[in-house]
Amino acid sequence: MTDSSPVGSNRIPANPRRDDRTPGGPPIASIELPTAVPLSVYDLTVAYHRKPVLWDVGFDVPAGTMVAVVGPNGAGKSTLLKAIMDLTPRASGRIHVFGDTYRRNRHRVGYVPQRESVDWDFPIDVLDVVTMGLYGQIGWCLPVRRKHRLAAMEALEQVGIADLAHRQISQLSGGQQQRTFLARALVQNADLYLMDEPFAAVDAATERAIVRILHTMKDHGKTAIVIHHDLQTVPEYFDYVVLLNMRIVAHGPVEVIFTAENLQKTYGGRLTLLDEVTEAMRRRERSL
Repeated sequence: MTDSSPVGSNRIPANPRRDDRTPGGPPIASIELPTAVPLSVYDLTVAYHRKPVLWDVGFDVPAGTMVAVVGPNGAGKSTLLKAIMDLTPRASGRIHVFGDTYRRNRHRVGYVPQRESVDWDFPIDVLDVVTMGLYGQIGWCLPVRRKHRLAAMEALEQVGIADLAHRQISQLSGGQQQRTFLARALVQNADLYLMDEPFAAVDAATERAIVRILHTMKDHGKTAIVIHHDLQTVPEYFDYVVLLNMRIVAHGPVEVIFTAENLQKTYGGRLTLLDEVTEAMRRRERSL
């Protein structure tokens, strides 16, 4: 069973809170569910101090898709990923990962956290960080074997930073940091990947590398759910989109859902940005 928990201020990957029961309801295991759907969210509500952050959120994610979760700051996008992984309590609703609880299928989920949530001063090198993605297979407090380090090195090769394997993470650039945690997720060989702003503040080369890896993952039947802010690249990078602003505004294939009207509903009065995106979408349609 692989670990997909983030590295936070506690300086080591935390074990997510695990709860098989739906608030106020029976154990989820008692419900017959389809196994082909990587993620199903039903009537999800999350509140902090009685203030709703997500409200009646519901959607399904088809297998083998690259999904962008798009919405303004404070829309609940990161909270959604944390709720999927049982890292934040739910006021109501159910979440099914491959037809069961996250706890039972967490070995099929890889996670790329926001860089800001990681303690980059912790004295550990790049190879050790990537190897952490295999702890579920290795087992806590058991020795890391040569085959595990070879798998970690292969993941670093995939993201183009194998030459940095023994560099301290405090010495990495922003793009190198992001590639390190992408490799940590890849080494798990998961079926569903949750990525919290992987393109944030990275250089163009890193962005191209991440996009290339996403497309390779899709070719192998993997599913990725990516929190994304650059609206202009959504049609280029993704084939499915979830528009979120505390509630689901719309979700579905990009060519159907990613419209100026739905963006207006999602972002409200931010007309300058929306006008730029609309014009970019029109130019792309004319070029096809």
